[in-house]
Amino acid sequence: MALALLLVRLLLVAAVAAVASGVPVPRGYAGLAVGFYKESCPHAEELVLAEMREIVREDPTLGPALLRFMLHDCFVRGCDGSIMLKSRNGTGERNAFPSYSLRGYDEIDHIKTKLEAECPRTVSCADIIVMAARDAVFLSNGPWFPVETGRRDGRVSFEYDANNDVPGPNNTIVDLKIYFSFKGLGWKDIVVLSGSHTIGRAQCSTFAGDRLYNYTGRGVQDPTLNKTYAGELRSLCEPGLPDDRYMVEMDPTSPYTFDLGYYRDVLNKRGLFTSDQALMDDRWTREYVERMAAAESPDEFFRDYAEAMTNMGRIEVLTGGNGEIRETCTAYVD
Repeated sequence: MALALLLVRLLLVAAVAAVASGVPVPRGYAGLAVGFYKESCPHAEELVLAEMREIVREDPTLGPALLRFMLHDCFVRGCDGSIMLKSRNGTGERNAFPSYSLRGYDEIDHIKTKLEAECPRTVSCADIIVMAARDAVFLSNGPWFPVETGRRDGRVSFEYDANNDVPGPNNTIVDLKIYFSFKGLGWKDIVVLSGSHTIGRAQCSTFAGDRLYNYTGRGVQDPTLNKTYAGELRSLCEPGLPDDRYMVEMDPTSPYTFDLGYYRDVLNKRGLFTSDQALMDDRWTREYVERMAAAESPDEFFRDYAEAMTNMGRIEVLTGGNGEIRETCTAYVD
């Protein structure tokens, strides 16, 4: 534990020093900065990693869940922690259809409690979500990369926004380009962030209808799905069960290791979601999938992933005098 904390401290120091020395690192947007809390809460990132290490040790499935959590927060009203807000009227982001299987609320709250004890009303819920997502990747044998912090928390959370702004598992490549372009992201962000599916699980209900049993409403299997893999999935997911919550690993060969297995699966028509296989329907995303599938080292993917996560972390952020720093992440919005 002490060695891990020392490693993160050294990495943070190096990242901040790189900014000062002119070494290229992602530049902050609207008040964001690498090492934002170095004076106000100098051990914030170490504390988040320590808590994430315990969370993932107790339940490895929560690492991928907290990585997914960041996308759901950032794509709806920006990276502002609004996914954590509760609605007494049942009209908040938590109540939206894309959020129904989200996990991680309690874990973000737990980390926030630890940070409040260390640095009261200093570290935002929005930043905790971003740091936890980065650490989830790192703890899955993925890259450690510096993250910009300095976000503030939003006060607004609407079910309508989440239902309309979150990309879905049944999206085509055209759909994905539209969703991502609205957030200032491009084709490379699509194909790189889709690589997040190299870890974690999904419920049968998120893919079985379109991929296994009722492709385009015709009662057949998706022809782009590997037939052998489809047979394996049919043995796990029941037909005609729209709320089938059985969990299937998204990258069966290495479900909790952040690697290139996802791209090899997609190339071999073993992508779990329609949106995964859709990457083969565009020249640029297809060429990236092919290159990563053939790569001997994940280094290029890891570099690209750090950049894409930085890009996503800049979506519609609140900084400066905008928003707030909440004492409790799960405050009520109404």
